[in-house]
Amino acid sequence: MLRHWPVLLVSFACAVLADDDAPQASDKKADGVLAGHSVHGEAFNEGPRQQAYLMEGMPNIVFPVSTKNELTQKFFNQGVAQLHGFWYFEAERSFRQAAAHDPKCPMTYWGMAMANIKNAKRAGEFIKKAQDLKPADKREQLWINAYADYFQKKKDDKEKRKDLIKALENIEHEFPDDIEAKAFLVFQAWDNSQKGIPISSTLAFNALITEVLAVNPMHPIHHYRIHIWDSDGKAERALKSAALCGQCSPGIAHMWHMPGHTYSKLNRFADATWQQEASARTDHAHMMRDRVLPDQIHNYAHNNDWLVQNLSHIGRVQDAIELARNMVELPRVPKFKAKANADGSHDYDSGGSSYAMGRNRLYEVLTRWELWEELLEMADSAYLEKGDSTEEKARHFTATGVAYFSRGNKSKGKEQLASLEQLLTETRAEQQKAGDDASAKAKTEKKPEDQIKKAKEDAVKAAETKIKNLEKNITELKAYQALAEKDRDGLKKALEKLKDISQSRLSQLWFEAGDKDKAEKLAKEACEKGAGQIYAIANYVDILQRCGKRVEAQQQFEKLRQMSAYADLEMPIFKRVSAVAKDVKLPSDWRVPAKTSEDTGNRPDLARLGPFRWQPSPALEWTLPDTEGKSVSLRKYRGKPVVLMFYLGRTCAHCMEQLNLFAPMVKDFADAGISLVAIGTDEIAELSKTRVKGKESEPFPFTLLSDPRLTAFKPYRVYDDFEKMPLHATFLIDAQGLVRWQDISFDPFREPKFLLAEAKRLLSLPKPDKRVSKSERPEPYLP
Repeated sequence: MLRHWPVLLVSFACAVLADDDAPQASDKKADGVLAGHSVHGEAFNEGPRQQAYLMEGMPNIVFPVSTKNELTQKFFNQGVAQLHGFWYFEAERSFRQAAAHDPKCPMTYWGMAMANIKNAKRAGEFIKKAQDLKPADKREQLWINAYADYFQKKKDDKEKRKDLIKALENIEHEFPDDIEAKAFLVFQAWDNSQKGIPISSTLAFNALITEVLAVNPMHPIHHYRIHIWDSDGKAERALKSAALCGQCSPGIAHMWHMPGHTYSKLNRFADATWQQEASARTDHAHMMRDRVLPDQIHNYAHNNDWLVQNLSHIGRVQDAIELARNMVELPRVPKFKAKANADGSHDYDSGGSSYAMGRNRLYEVLTRWELWEELLEMADSAYLEKGDSTEEKARHFTATGVAYFSRGNKSKGKEQLASLEQLLTETRAEQQKAGDDASAKAKTEKKPEDQIKKAKEDAVKAAETKIKNLEKNITELKAYQALAEKDRDGLKKALEKLKDISQSRLSQLWFEAGDKDKAEKLAKEACEKGAGQIYAIANYVDILQRCGKRVEAQQQFEKLRQMSAYADLEMPIFKRVSAVAKDVKLPSDWRVPAKTSEDTGNRPDLARLGPFRWQPSPALEWTLPDTEGKSVSLRKYRGKPVVLMFYLGRTCAHCMEQLNLFAPMVKDFADAGISLVAIGTDEIAELSKTRVKGKESEPFPFTLLSDPRLTAFKPYRVYDDFEKMPLHATFLIDAQGLVRWQDISFDPFREPKFLLAEAKRLLSLPKPDKRVSKSERPEPYLP
């Protein structure tokens, strides 16, 4: 079976320790800069290191700067366009490309600063570079100085934000034809409002937007109009911009996403879903084309998380599950959206990673739509594996317990309940120990009695939320246990304490407990709160018919039909309400066609924007000599997984550190069916001298390849196109020759244990070419 595993290729920044006649390994290049690091300073280490290109679908921006180079101006305009779409990673790449064509253009560095507006340290270094070039143009001086004060001056954050508004107002006053000053002024007012500085007059800023659109009707300032009215609670006032936002910037995924804010606030979930699906497809096309990792993209995970939710709201349940699964399938890289733990590991079940959000939505959608068999199947896979944290274990035990009891498997349900109770016991013991340890420590430090008491109380308090949540989880499972055992009294007793599950689910449970009035009341309230959400009204219809209220059920069923165009009729709730359809003489497929909205602008065919699901990209072929001069190609590893490392030669100390971390784990990777290969910049003569630290008499334990002319580095984008130098990188390539994981950086990847675990996770998932998506049919049902 191991022969079917993909090959894992690991790239190393430099060679491992060599024998005695080798030069001493050093991180420093001749200019004193670490290998793989930028000669321009720390800020240039991060961010995109590969060249930009002029992309299709960028909005029309005119922001003239002092340069005689036509490409500098074009890339600068593209960067500004991408800033307006919050596409910061690509914006920085565009500004770096602009600077590559004209290194003396100060505004290109202003652009790099703006692309790091959430990272004041990096932005401050970029803006200083802009200042050092001493712009002669007054307008450019004002732009650079405005943000130099914002990024560099040590002031209170709110004070800096207010000063920036004044500085932008000054640019607008001095240069009234500069519509970008108006655009960035509107953005800053909205951004300030997110930090507790209210917009003094939304209408006044809307007037500025109108001025910009009078000059350029397709300016991406439509983005900011949506934000300011969304924040003001008047989403309907942004409808005109919602119809043009994506259309004015079709190549920027986030601009398709933004109208989803407007439509969601207005309970127009079908329109919101269309927008967010357009965003997802645009992002997927970009990531697969340009080999960019998902969580490198601002708001990618947020959009897809929201899309899954809205797909569920309109009844595209299998599509919601498919996309949530795809989010879990995405490669996890520690430096992107993972919470660092004290022991150096990374927690992907918290924070904003695609993986965490995908799992959250899987649990939610599968439970809401009563898909117990699918939930239990995924619970035994990488999609919903138990996890390590108390919270993740609790969620796993609760969801699977509900599923088992709902399927009538009482013994397995009781096992999950027992696991929850054991987890609660352990957590209480940990709480007690934490309190005792804190008290003992305070006593050892000879603190006063009141401080000893407080130290214990604080330590105990830290676990209280976990304990309360576990108690709620146990109550929920006891309710389902009572339901499975037909114990109405036990069910009522549990329900009296159960408050933190959806009203729709509570309505079903109260009906089973025999309280029809309460069941109907809860179902109606859920329907009112979830206006426009198909599950809530379907549940209300179900409760009404089960309560014997046929006329009311038929009335609500007609409302259900009006939003049914996208409904997956195979869902249990729809099968139950089909009895109402039968009562009113409707066919088994009782859905009605979707009504096309007339105020959403000209929408392109979704399939033309990109695929519904992200798929890994093919690894590029290479053939290189090994330590004996024999040719080795990637084709050799087809049918097996491989970790491929690119490194910068045996004299690079931090590359040597990486290789020496992977070397002892060769057997661990081999046991998982994974080969290790490293491609370095050394000539063959130097390559053959590479040894593991402490084992200088033995050959290196995995394949080393020579690539001094960087013939593999460059195609794999392990190369700084701006500074013309190789970088470090590590890739996981599967048996089909697809890149399943990658890390390209100014530093080598030094976490082999994480990579082995992540490789096992990714390779345990269904093969990408075996996943036939049900979601390449975005159109609604039509009779």
